[in-house]
Amino acid sequence: MKFKIDNLQYCNWTREVFEINRAAGLDAVHVTIVYHEDFDELLEQIKKWNKLFEDNSDLIFLGKNFKDIEKANKDKKTSIFFGFQNCSPIEDDIKLVEKVHELGCRFMQLTYNNQSLLASGCYEKVDSGVTNFGKEVIKEMNRVGIVIDMSHSAEKSTFDAIELSEKPIAITHANPSFWHAAKRNKSSELLKTLNDSGGILGLSLYPHHLKDNTNCTLESFCEMVARTAEIMNVNNIGIGSDLCLNQPDEIVEWMRNGTWSKSQNYGEGTKNKPGFPSQPEWFKDARGFENIENGLKKIGFSDTETNGILGNNWYNFYKTI
Repeated sequence: MKFKIDNLQYCNWTREVFEINRAAGLDAVHVTIVYHEDFDELLEQIKKWNKLFEDNSDLIFLGKNFKDIEKANKDKKTSIFFGFQNCSPIEDDIKLVEKVHELGCRFMQLTYNNQSLLASGCYEKVDSGVTNFGKEVIKEMNRVGIVIDMSHSAEKSTFDAIELSEKPIAITHANPSFWHAAKRNKSSELLKTLNDSGGILGLSLYPHHLKDNTNCTLESFCEMVARTAEIMNVNNIGIGSDLCLNQPDEIVEWMRNGTWSKSQNYGEGTKNKPGFPSQPEWFKDARGFENIENGLKKIGFSDTETNGILGNNWYNFYKTI
């Protein structure tokens, strides 16, 4: 069976966006529902999503495991998998890990750019690695079935998480630093270790992660995929577009700063420039999956390899949750 999966989007969720994802043939999307929210604020986000599921039941439903990807494919809908880009909803309470899983969470980053109670983020000058609390949370995430996501984490912390986790981890949305040296992109050594542990990398289409940013060409992106496949097994590579459709500028400030800063420290290459950068012409939204498919085949990937990168590899990874 052939699946299409985008393993990270953070859009301003409307019926229009769900229609675009269906037009793109997406069987599953991992959506960010939390950046800096605490547990009570998470419950408010879930209420909003329950309303979205009710109003758009012909297009989407809450996904909980790989069988829901199969169901979405059969029913021509998109299964929505909840993820957190930070560990803030579990606060400092290990019992909340199981609780957020019951509420639908299937992916959780140990940190978003900064130091958290669990690990160091990629914007910290000192990377102290996974903390004592982080070690306990990793065990609990493994037990209940939440994927450890290290997309915004610093390097030592990510190595630690790979070593500590009994299950493969994910980097859901980042690119290799050999291609573009953004703080969030990952070293070749780290990608090799991720690969050897059975982990998976979701390649990002967010312009600040791309060589030449908005002006990145499809050919350049596909060359990067090919070079990444020399470092990692092609079966451990997918797409996590980090697509942020129709989001207002104040959302950028929330993403960057949360409640911990009053300064406009936007990061991600923006340098005090609020707002989301324009997407490359060939990936304005998820319908750009078709362009990526054509580009990957043109550069030499087989049909099986291309289908893997566009979704089947994530589907197989979901089986390990």
